[in-house]
Amino acid sequence: FHHPPGAKRVIFLFMHGGPSHVDTFDYKPELQKRDGERLPFAPAKNLDPTATKQAKLMGSPWEFKQYGQSGLWVSELFPEVAKMADDLCVIRSVQSKGQSHGQAVCMLHTGSDNFVRPSVGSWVSYGLGTDNQDLPGFVSISPPASHGGPRNYGPAFLPAAHQDTTIGRNGKLEDGANFDFLKPKSPRDVQFAKLEFLQRMNRGHLEKTQYAPVEGMIESMEMAFRMQASAPNVIDTMNEPDHIRELYGIGTEETDTFGRQCLLARRFAESGVRYLQVSTPNVWDQHGNLVKGHEKNSLAVDKPIAGLLTDLKQRGMLEDTLVVWGGEFGRTPIVQGSNGRDHNPQGFTMWMAGGGVKGGYAHGETDEFGYYAVKDKVHMHDLHATMLHLMGIDHERLTYRYAGRDFRLTDVYGEVVKGILA
Repeated sequence: FHHPPGAKRVIFLFMHGGPSHVDTFDYKPELQKRDGERLPFAPAKNLDPTATKQAKLMGSPWEFKQYGQSGLWVSELFPEVAKMADDLCVIRSVQSKGQSHGQAVCMLHTGSDNFVRPSVGSWVSYGLGTDNQDLPGFVSISPPASHGGPRNYGPAFLPAAHQDTTIGRNGKLEDGANFDFLKPKSPRDVQFAKLEFLQRMNRGHLEKTQYAPVEGMIESMEMAFRMQASAPNVIDTMNEPDHIRELYGIGTEETDTFGRQCLLARRFAESGVRYLQVSTPNVWDQHGNLVKGHEKNSLAVDKPIAGLLTDLKQRGMLEDTLVVWGGEFGRTPIVQGSNGRDHNPQGFTMWMAGGGVKGGYAHGETDEFGYYAVKDKVHMHDLHATMLHLMGIDHERLTYRYAGRDFRLTDVYGEVVKGILA
């Protein structure tokens, strides 16, 4: 550690596709008041030319209310998360780079919108390792296959041991009983003998060729062997009591999938994994049918997310677990087509909870319509710098030498957002 950490671990809840901030956590009374009027300033470039030509404002179809002692505004799309308002640190002035999903997803995960760079989780694993030598430092639960796929969760030029361990894919995850492949088919001494034989060959190959990826293979096979004894018990959520499974919405059709993912994240976090990502598929991309799409998506994740926060809190884990929620960008306050919204990286909302951030707090602002960040702007590099800071890492000092220069997650940018620190 470079300094005392506020968080021991991170759980990143990735809402792939870009949820609309002006319909969820960034209440804009002026947008509601002037619904149907023309945007009084120029919209961002590189968007749907038809939508930007008319630039017609579209108020939110959902009602906003204030919650908790803090009075944070949350829309009716997230009634369960709203109950946790006093634990949320809502950042309403996030900015990113990349108007397209591919660019913005890459930026969110790696700090670069076009180059192959190590993911945030890989940097955390490289910097801190794991609290449990029988489990990896970085686990992705049901990561999306689109918009960069594995490169968003990969180590790039960092040692291969810091690659994520993937469980499930593209939003699909079933009960732990379906992970029998992790259980050894042979007695442990036989398995160990096989591993030793294979590793002798690998080490011999590495000595002859000095081919660095072989070292990663050696480490990954040793981790896989250790995981055979430890991971099945962590992955199998069937031994959780019924009231905990119900807390996450497991057993209810709409919330079952994401509920399983969130519960699994808590179990891995409890077992010593440093960085966990839980993802939806690319479902938040409502260029049309905003109401139908966002209501379906929020219903699927609202209870599981609130359940995760509640569960972490009742176990005393929220205070040292940083939970981060958000997508690759937000949506425009102007209408696209008749009932949709286009991409908006110019100003949008993400929130954090636990892990050393202020609860019941809103940081930054977008303009009166929710289009551009205008106060206390938080660039994606700043967000990454702050996440590392909360983990006890100075983002300027966590570097890796590659191709003749020192690289870091935040490149040559990024400032810690001190205003959100508890």
